[in-house]
Amino acid sequence: MTKPSVDVQEFINRHPFSRFQWITFALCFCIVLLDGFDTAAIGYIAPSLIQEWGVSKPALAPVLSAALFGLAAGALMAGPLADRLGRKKVLTGSVLVLGLFTLLSGFAADLQSLTVMRFITGIGLGAAMPNAVTLMSEYCPTARRSLLTNAMFCGFPLGAALGGFLASWMIPQWGWRSVLVFGGVSPLLLLVVLLLLLPESVRYMVAKGYDHTRIQAVLSRISATAANASSFFLSETRAVAAGKSGLAVVLSPSYRIGSVMLWLAYFMGLVIFYALVNWMPILFKDAGIAPKQAMLISALFPLGGIGAVFCGYLMDRFNADRIIAIGYLLTAAAIYAIGQATGSVGMLVVVVFVAGTIMNTAQSSMPALAAGFYPTQGRATGVAWMLGIGRFGGIAGSFLVAELARRQLGFDQVFMVLAVPGLIAATALFIKLRAHPDSGKVSLQAMPQSH
Repeated sequence: MTKPSVDVQEFINRHPFSRFQWITFALCFCIVLLDGFDTAAIGYIAPSLIQEWGVSKPALAPVLSAALFGLAAGALMAGPLADRLGRKKVLTGSVLVLGLFTLLSGFAADLQSLTVMRFITGIGLGAAMPNAVTLMSEYCPTARRSLLTNAMFCGFPLGAALGGFLASWMIPQWGWRSVLVFGGVSPLLLLVVLLLLLPESVRYMVAKGYDHTRIQAVLSRISATAANASSFFLSETRAVAAGKSGLAVVLSPSYRIGSVMLWLAYFMGLVIFYALVNWMPILFKDAGIAPKQAMLISALFPLGGIGAVFCGYLMDRFNADRIIAIGYLLTAAAIYAIGQATGSVGMLVVVVFVAGTIMNTAQSSMPALAAGFYPTQGRATGVAWMLGIGRFGGIAGSFLVAELARRQLGFDQVFMVLAVPGLIAATALFIKLRAHPDSGKVSLQAMPQSH
């Protein structure tokens, strides 16, 4: 009997989520967790830097945003590289860079050297996250892709929150450098595990024409029935011109408007996220809250990202663009509410946690939205460029609060300004929905690939 040719995504959809896929999920989750920890760590050590090095708040803006410039550069380079060289090579290389230079940051002698180290760390951070998202999404069954990708991406806000809790415990005992040493050693230990256990994306292997037996060996770890296949092929959501990959797909007429709107929405979300993660401990301290209490309350904000799991469930069942746009509208209202809640620490705790839950739910759902929007030939680039261009929003957020502080805006006025990007992000996703009405619930398998 002739062996059949097997559609890779249909094969993944047909079989139960295997131990092999759970291991891939866990490894990608750990990468994103450490990414979140290392990204947010600088905000938690900022008050200690002010005290130890005697620098002003505005002078901290370059070191707070240095990693974000690196994140943007890393993401913009890593997407096209991963679409050319593979997800695993770029992922393991990025984890090596972020671990090594976070560790070296712990031994920085002054603000200038710390700024340089944070920039190089950022390149590793920026390359790691989009490729973890891409690799995970390409091993997910269509019906649970958003749920599983969002659950994996929750590692980022959880890592950022973990940074706050660990910093509040470690800094009084061992100083601010201990936080960076911990944040550097952990990825280097993880790297060893990644080299041993992390697989290459099977969809990437098919798209690049890898040897049949290599693809079969990977799929056999999901189900032994892969041995029955004579060959493997891909299905995509929309036809892709032959030979096009990477940025040529992302900026093609079929994807251009959606790409720009994804960039704008993610940019605005990161204006809010980094403005608050980097400056919230200082803003609360200036509002009269004790430093340790300010740090712990601030740590509640990124912790709220666990809501993305529920959002992923909704995205798999309803229009994903509309679900996330509503999240950004609610974010704008919640951020504004933080500025009105300084009268009571108890109320502030509740409002910060609620705002963090809503904001991070929307923001953490964006990579899954992008991964579902693009075909395999441009998926790593599409996700990475959204994250990379969005990083400039993080840079803008860091400098925005520094500028608002220089202009001596009140606590409530700062949060009123920070609510506006939420409204802009929601508008961008409604525009994407109008331009691509079929893209809000995109499966990784919908029509035969064009050759």
